[in-house]
Amino acid sequence: MRTIRDFDLDKKRVLCRFDYNVPLDENLDIVDDRRIRASIPTISYALDHGAIIIIISHLGRPKGAVVPRLSLAPVANRLSELLGREVTMLPDCVGEDVGLFIETLKPGSVTMLENLRFHREETNNEDDFARELAGYADVYINDAFGNAHRSHASNVAILRHVKERGIGLLVEKELNYFETVLKNPARPFVAVVGGAKVSDKLGAIENLVGRVDKMIIGGGMAFTFLKAMGHEVGNSLLEEDLVELARRGIASARERGVKMYFPVDCVIAQAIDHAAVTKIVPVQEIPKGWMGLDIGPATSLLFKSALSDAKTVVWNGPMGVFEVDPFSRGTYAMVNAIADLHALTIIGGGDTDVAVHHAGKTESMTFISTGGGASLWLLEGKRLPSIVALED
Repeated sequence: MRTIRDFDLDKKRVLCRFDYNVPLDENLDIVDDRRIRASIPTISYALDHGAIIIIISHLGRPKGAVVPRLSLAPVANRLSELLGREVTMLPDCVGEDVGLFIETLKPGSVTMLENLRFHREETNNEDDFARELAGYADVYINDAFGNAHRSHASNVAILRHVKERGIGLLVEKELNYFETVLKNPARPFVAVVGGAKVSDKLGAIENLVGRVDKMIIGGGMAFTFLKAMGHEVGNSLLEEDLVELARRGIASARERGVKMYFPVDCVIAQAIDHAAVTKIVPVQEIPKGWMGLDIGPATSLLFKSALSDAKTVVWNGPMGVFEVDPFSRGTYAMVNAIADLHALTIIGGGDTDVAVHHAGKTESMTFISTGGGASLWLLEGKRLPSIVALED
C-alpha cells in the first residue's frame, strides 16, 4: 500500500479524503480543531510538491439532506488560518459547476468541497457518486482515519475509479502505532478498557486478552464483570445477558496468565446529576437504588500501581461519567497516571481523547488516535474496510 510520498504530485490534482467531523457550538464555532490540525502534514507535503489540493470530508449526520449548520465552511475558515493561505469553499461536492471550477485550479491552490453526507449516496457507498468524485483526481489520498471503519463512497467505492491511490501521513502514523502495540509491544503491555457497555468493547477485550500482560477494566462496563464475580451492583449499568460471557472472559485471562484488575470501590449516586448526593463505597456494598458512576480513590490507587511497570499502554474508554463533575475524578486520575509513565502510551480517541484534552495532558501521551471507532476496530483485530479496499 502506497503513501502520499510514493507519487509525483507536481501539477497533479490530489483529492484528499480527510475526517473533519469536528464538534461545533451553537454559534457554529469549532470547539476542538485537532482533527483539522492532524491533516496539516499531508496538506503541507502535497503543497511542497506542487500539488493542486481538493479536499473532501463529512461533518455530522445530515442523512442525505442539506443541513446549513453542518456546512464545512467553518472548517475551511479554520484550515485557512492554520495554513496561512486561502482555502476556497465550494457550495457542493458534485455537479457540473464543481467539475468546471476544478478544471481552473492551479498548483498551490487548496479547495474544499461541501459536506459529502449532504448526499445520501455517500453513506450508501454508491458507485455513480464515487465515480464523479474520482473524476476530480489525478491522485487520491485517504487520510481520514476516523472514518476508516466505514464503507462509504468517498473511501471505498471511489477506489474502483482511481488508479493512483494511497494513504496520507496521518493514516500511516495511526496504522503504524496500532500495528506496533498489537504485534510487537514492549512489555509489560497493559490495556485499559472503560466506557459504558461491555457489548461495545467485547471484541476488543477478547482480542487483547491474548496479547496483553495486564488488563484494567473500568467504567460502566465494569459492573457486568463485578456481577459475574458475584457482587450486587444496585442500579448500576448492567448487561445481564453478558454476565456469563464476562465470567468466561475472566477465566480465559486467568488461564493465559493475564492479570485483570477491577474496581474495588466506586462513587455512587441515585441520579446522574451535578447536584446529586454521592457516596464512596466498596463495590460489595452498593445499596439498592444507587448506581456506580465512577471508580473510587482506592481503585485509582490500585490501577496506578498496576500501571507502574508498564512499557506499553493502550487506553480506550473513560472510568466513569466524566462529563459530570462529581463522577470525573477517576477518569482524570487515570489520565494523570498514564501521563506520568515512561512508556509508549496510545489513547484510543473518542471520549478518552476528550478527557486527556480537558486534563491538559495531550502532550504527555505518545499518541492520541483521531478515530475512536476505527481504533476500536483495530483493537478488536478487525481490518478497516477503507484500508482493505486500498490494499486490494
